[in-house]
Amino acid sequence: MDIIPFWAWIVFYILVFIMLIADLKMFSKKGEHEVNVSEALKMTAVWIGVSLLFCGGIYLFYPVDAHEKAMEFLAGYLIEKSLSMDNLFVFLMLFSFFGVERKYQHEVLFWGIFGALVLRSVFIFAGAAMVERFEWVLGLFGLFLLYTGGKMFGHSDEQQADPSKNIIVRWFKKLFPVTDHMHEDKFFVKEEKDGKVKWLATPLFITLLVIETTDVAFAVDSIPAVFSVSRDPFIVLTSNIFAILGLRALYFALAAVAKYFKYLKYGLGVILIFVGIKMLLAMNEYINALGSLVGLNLNMPHIEVPTTLSLAIIFGVLVSSMGLSVLVTKKTE
Repeated sequence: MDIIPFWAWIVFYILVFIMLIADLKMFSKKGEHEVNVSEALKMTAVWIGVSLLFCGGIYLFYPVDAHEKAMEFLAGYLIEKSLSMDNLFVFLMLFSFFGVERKYQHEVLFWGIFGALVLRSVFIFAGAAMVERFEWVLGLFGLFLLYTGGKMFGHSDEQQADPSKNIIVRWFKKLFPVTDHMHEDKFFVKEEKDGKVKWLATPLFITLLVIETTDVAFAVDSIPAVFSVSRDPFIVLTSNIFAILGLRALYFALAAVAKYFKYLKYGLGVILIFVGIKMLLAMNEYINALGSLVGLNLNMPHIEVPTTLSLAIIFGVLVSSMGLSVLVTKKTE
């Protein structure tokens, strides 16, 4: 964790803050601007370009194994970006459930992404410290990814997006009054009742609360997956954050073509299973030791899947699942 000096982390977070402000300026007509597909695609291309520039910076200036680190960044970025696409469809259902108009959705997404950046940073630093001290935890990550990858073949987005099952929302409503009506882009409003002025949360804030807590569940899947391609906390963190930064633009681009991604979750399931197996293959020492404890001589060899091969497989599965989705959808139309 000492490869990157402390000042580099500070510079990175300053850049992230600047990029967040730039992202906010892109949607500067607050509360009255409905983002169209063309605008969203242009902004998505900008964010991908910025991420590739950062990857180029890693390739040119990273202090050790620059080429390998750049490949790790790309693999981590692609994993997080592909998982995020599935998450965005859940957000689409949440907005529909709460009746949030398209022109106010960008406000929720901005603060949702800001909260996600904070939470992901905490999770990644904690995960990196845990892996550094207890390497065998990676084996648990691998098993968990196999489980979540298998769940992708049977999980229901509608069930996952059901706010009535969100414990945090139910807890919040017990502590803080909530109005039943939208108030444009406001998260809180003042209302006078019985001669007293009270603050009430709006359904827009409840939507944000659901998105933030849902992202915690998403992070439990995506962060271990990125650790499968890199154990460098700087690479894990930056690839994760760059993938998240462009989500707001990507959401508006995907919202218009959601019907063409019906098989995406199956591709994501294959990706999670692959990275879970990849992680377990590198844990042969611990698996053999565990086998010895129960009287089995497994003699499992150590197998490292090259990062370039991982990147090719992840990209191939993602493109194939998206391509199949488009072909099948067009044939049924």
